[in-house]
Amino acid sequence: MVIIPAIDIKNGKCVRLAQGDFDRVTLYADNPVDVALAWAQKGAELIHIVDLDGSVAGSPCNEAIILDIIKKINIPIQVGGGIRDIKTIKFYLNNGISSVILGTAALQNEEIVRDAVKAFPDKIILGIDALEGNVAIRGWTQKTEQKAIDLAQRFENCGLRAIVYTDIKRDGMETGVNIEATKTLAAAINIPVIASGGVADIGDVEKLREIEDCGIYGVIIGRALYTGKISLEAAIRAGKKPLN
Repeated sequence: MVIIPAIDIKNGKCVRLAQGDFDRVTLYADNPVDVALAWAQKGAELIHIVDLDGSVAGSPCNEAIILDIIKKINIPIQVGGGIRDIKTIKFYLNNGISSVILGTAALQNEEIVRDAVKAFPDKIILGIDALEGNVAIRGWTQKTEQKAIDLAQRFENCGLRAIVYTDIKRDGMETGVNIEATKTLAAAINIPVIASGGVADIGDVEKLREIEDCGIYGVIIGRALYTGKISLEAAIRAGKKPLN
């Protein structure tokens, strides 16, 4: 199971939100590039970057910083936030991003996702951000009536690289991953699932490792890495530890 450190960018700085609330922001670093370099040096195999400003604006806002990160590290990067058309997808992929995450676009125009997968095989990830089982969009500021599992199943067999499943209530709270909801989603589809939201300690990594065969590809860790509750090195070891 791949351990994926998160870098959320707002106003050019590395931050974390609590439950996706833009009014509950914690600043962790002035320079996201330095943070990416640190995660790379600690052994990260993949980094998850979100342009928070872009997620609300509907188009990239911090792309210059993201491209600077690409130039300075040699590990894959997946990017989300404000990616809602083929032009933006092409821009990121042509500039070295490994894969892009589509969230709001999947609800607003399903064909964009399908067209993107055809044009860029194995490069498109679907981001499903759920609040009490329902999908939230536009940087988590708008809740919909769409069930997370129903949305995921609509994209079965279309060629998605993965689905990032985030429990908004737990995100940034260090209250533990929603293991049951993540397992239920992963078991309901054939698309690899990346768990996100609420990782509190190594125990969460170990619990996800135990259900990895349900289709759990990896886990995104944010605040717990920044507060020191988890070291990236320890999380990577736990993610690779053989099951008894």
